[in-house]
Amino acid sequence: MYTRHVTLALSVAACSLPVYVHAQRSMPFRIEETTIATVHRAFRSKSLTCRQLVRGYLDRIAAYDKRGPAINALITLDTTALTIADSLDRRYASSGPVGPLHCIPMIVKDNFETHDLQTTAGSLSLEGWLPSRDATMVGRVRAAGAIVLAKSNLAEWAFTPYETVSSILPGYTKNPYALDRVTAGSSGGTAAAIAANEGEVGLGTDTGNSIRGPSAHNALVGIRSTMGLTSRAGVVPLATGADVAGPMARTVADAVAVFQVVAGTDPADPVTADANAHRAADYNRFLVPGGLEGARIGVLRQAYERPTTDSEVVTVFARAVSAMRAQGATIVDPAGIDSLTAVLRVTGAGGAPLPGCNPFKYDLERYFAARGENAPVKTIREILRSGNYHPTTQLRLQTADTVTVPPEAHPGCIAREAMRVRFRAAVVQLMDSLRLDALVYPTWSNPPRLIGDLNTPHGDNSQLFSPTTGFPAITVPMGYTRGSLPAGITFFGRPWSEGRLITLAYGFEQATHHRRAPASAPPLH
Repeated sequence: MYTRHVTLALSVAACSLPVYVHAQRSMPFRIEETTIATVHRAFRSKSLTCRQLVRGYLDRIAAYDKRGPAINALITLDTTALTIADSLDRRYASSGPVGPLHCIPMIVKDNFETHDLQTTAGSLSLEGWLPSRDATMVGRVRAAGAIVLAKSNLAEWAFTPYETVSSILPGYTKNPYALDRVTAGSSGGTAAAIAANEGEVGLGTDTGNSIRGPSAHNALVGIRSTMGLTSRAGVVPLATGADVAGPMARTVADAVAVFQVVAGTDPADPVTADANAHRAADYNRFLVPGGLEGARIGVLRQAYERPTTDSEVVTVFARAVSAMRAQGATIVDPAGIDSLTAVLRVTGAGGAPLPGCNPFKYDLERYFAARGENAPVKTIREILRSGNYHPTTQLRLQTADTVTVPPEAHPGCIAREAMRVRFRAAVVQLMDSLRLDALVYPTWSNPPRLIGDLNTPHGDNSQLFSPTTGFPAITVPMGYTRGSLPAGITFFGRPWSEGRLITLAYGFEQATHHRRAPASAPPLH
């Protein structure tokens, strides 16, 4: 079964990874902090080959993922990556690039199906599973020329936004900016790997936070699209009513290059039926210099102000807002929803309380049922009986297993959907009334926590506005607290407004340039 990959939970020696440490040291191209555009210029000038690029990233993985700082971001490595690179070099020499992501080494969260690399969702219960096909998003980036270099660690089943730990890989994924700190969850493996320059760009998933939070904690850009603009087909579900998949990258331009490839209608995911009617022909055209000039941006204090909000985060955010104003944006502060508590209230007839909505059991078991004989497990109860799960997930699994009513018939889920309709209308009314292009807030209100600390304030601001409405949000680095701990700013907007948000995010990035590489993973040579 393991003909194309190694599982990085094994020792480095067992994985035969040292072969990559001995790469040629005369490579005339520095891969750290490079971009897709820079890589492709180097291909055109013949100063770089696909093999050299892939070899350089494999060297860094060997030096930093299980050795040295032991960032522990990756589960599975494709050992045929150099062979694929050679084939892409031959193709390039004969007929040019395969597509817009030609030879871009990607890190893919291990809840995306890959037909040639095991897919585990972080759980030992799925160890060794080879799906019959790629997830739609994986298929699209591969068709555009990308190489899936590795599958990354995640919070098992994508359960928690707070830390990245699973049963498939021993130990926590570390934040490369401070090795005793978390990466957030659950796309923390993708975030840590891209931040530490173990790959060029990555794919993550976001149910409540998990593209934006890990991106913010690791000085990255992350895009959560409008629900229905990007496909989730072939992604292990957490809650299909909120699950979104998308890019994570070191720059806005790189995130947009991936987004351009993956966005659009997919017959395998009915929620995307209207995507092609709303998607832009080319999202790259929204990468406009000076994009903040003339914009109206609201400060959404309701998203982040609480008694435990960290004062350094507030200071960094205030500087970010000032930078936008200096770039010609009009700042509306505050911008908030009237009677937000009433809008969000979920009750039954006469105001009676309702049981919570927990769709995970039905979403997951329907997902496995659709895979037929290829499914590695069928039910949550089977997972529980196997014992192949991390202890921190046991209660969540047990609770999910008690659910006996499908979400479409569950009173709590039905009432929650009605609340979401109200909430969408309230957000649009707010933005229309103030003529806003976007709302902004700190992606997290507190710095990354110490690994193992689940007691101090977490500061996650991502769970409410974008996931509940299904509206898009982009996080961009906005600075650092404690000297070296990254913080991110979220640009949140109307449905299908990705183009406008990209212009604003790019304008902010180009005006501030907060992204810097972590000291724990320096250049190898």
